[in-house]
Amino acid sequence: MARQMMHAIASYKGLPIDDPESLRNVEVPVPELRPRDVLVRVQAVSVNPADVKTRAGLVEAEEPRILGFDAAGVVEAAGPEVTTLSVGDEVWYAGDITRPGANCDLHAVDERIVAHKPASLGFAEAAAMPLTTITAWETLFERFGLTADSTGTLLALGAAGGVGSIMIQLAKELTGLRVLASASRPESREWVKQFGADDVVNHHQLVASTSAVAPDGVDYLFSPHSRGNIAAFAEIVRPFGHITAIDEPEGLDLLPLKSKSIAWHWELMFTRSIYQTEDMIEQKKLLEAVAALVDDKRIRTTLNTSIDDFSAAGLREAHRLVEAGRSTGKVVVVR
Repeated sequence: MARQMMHAIASYKGLPIDDPESLRNVEVPVPELRPRDVLVRVQAVSVNPADVKTRAGLVEAEEPRILGFDAAGVVEAAGPEVTTLSVGDEVWYAGDITRPGANCDLHAVDERIVAHKPASLGFAEAAAMPLTTITAWETLFERFGLTADSTGTLLALGAAGGVGSIMIQLAKELTGLRVLASASRPESREWVKQFGADDVVNHHQLVASTSAVAPDGVDYLFSPHSRGNIAAFAEIVRPFGHITAIDEPEGLDLLPLKSKSIAWHWELMFTRSIYQTEDMIEQKKLLEAVAALVDDKRIRTTLNTSIDDFSAAGLREAHRLVEAGRSTGKVVVVR
């Protein structure tokens, strides 16, 4: 019997986003479910720097590659071993980089990384959050090991972006930290202040502006852009401090951090799903916890731009905005 087909947005090779072939409307078979998968009818997706980077770096292939990590939608079917979700549940999740993505009608994803979306949010508002929320949560509570009793100073670089926008909120709500946020433009400075940053620094004058508001240095630093910044980090992070990075610049030299015994952590929110780790379900748990914080009005969505065009054209526009690197918050494409 012929398999049912569905609409998806895909790439065949890495191309500039202004090329109409960079993202194309295609028809592909509806995915078959693994035992612990749910099949989600996707209602909204967000575009992250990870989407842009993955698309741009694709090698040419005959088969379409469906991108898209963040999604919100409704469970339409479930595999035989699914126990935590039911047909009809409204969910949010950040997907799995080893499998086809969420830029499609129906998406197969492991239940252990899927949670009930906040009831108080629409699909677009919810889709803005999972990948950045997982990244921020794992940075704060797993890499840095913070708790409700933790004190000290956190500096979040690139804080007007998706990860920073949620990290500020989580740190203020769930720890005792003072939060510094880097932002250089008037609109991005205003954005981080409205999410709760205690002070704003300018990453173009990182050492001087940080020292002005934290003369004794910072205890924790989150870095989405580490290239060329290690010497500055060594200057502003206190002895025995911690840095977590999400980028991977070639030839990174961390030796300047040694004299202060500064710890360097990597954060990749896909690690659990790539390696099917025993604690993979922790991503479901943290998304459920954040959904409760959202519904309690303690955490706000980081959606800033919504594109009402779930097609190749709409996703190209979203990629274009994210690639420009000047957007605050998150860009979402919704049906």
